Amino acid sequence: MKDAGRNARGDAPEDGGAGASAEGGGKRRRAPRGGERKLDAERSRRLLLDAALEEFSAKGYAGARIQDIADRAGVNKQLISYYYGGKAGLYAELGSSWHEREAEFATPDVPLPDLIVRYLEHSMDEPRATRLNAWMGLTGDYAELPGGREDLSDLRRRQAEGELASDLDPAMVMLMMMAAVSIPTTMPNLVRYVAGMDATSPEFRARYADQLRRVITYLAEPATHPAEPAPDGEEP
Repeated sequence: MKDAGRNARGDAPEDGGAGASAEGGGKRRRAPRGGERKLDAERSRRLLLDAALEEFSAKGYAGARIQDIADRAGVNKQLISYYYGGKAGLYAELGSSWHEREAEFATPDVPLPDLIVRYLEHSMDEPRATRLNAWMGLTGDYAELPGGREDLSDLRRRQAEGELASDLDPAMVMLMMMAAVSIPTTMPNLVRYVAGMDATSPEFRARYADQLRRVITYLAEPATHPAEPAPDGEEP
């Protein structure tokens, strides 16, 4: 029995709905070569992931429609089933792609205060991912976040090395840091009300990053805190 998502050659459905020949019996379109098909497939997957992030972050998992995602991507709706097995698979792929991006900047050698600022910068550079996480919390569309448990293990390692005070619970601290990172994106109205600043402005971004870095620094064991400058005329 034929796979409904494949054509007679076993390829993915074409992005467009056009036939192989021009209307009115014109010249037949040249069949794409293997390398071209691979590039087309990569492009289609990239377009679908970006469109899915846009739709899911704006409407949540339940509210997002497969047809809307395909229309936004400008590809055949059948490609979602072909590449991802459907809506759920596409949703899961977004989590996997986030884990890959996270691995590029969240390296174990980065000091904890700088690491949290990197998460903040990523959240503000790509607010759709943060909004998608907010939707998950509001609607109960829970998805296991790839790397989530590894993040907690890394925080425990940092605690053992003095980057986090021994009397703090790493799991609770992780939740607090996630909230601090996401609030400029999820509650920009609160930022304006409390700080009197636009959450997307460079001024707020720089000030908030500086303050967040300072706060996370103070969570370390006292012996690892950076030395405070001594008053004038006194030895440190």
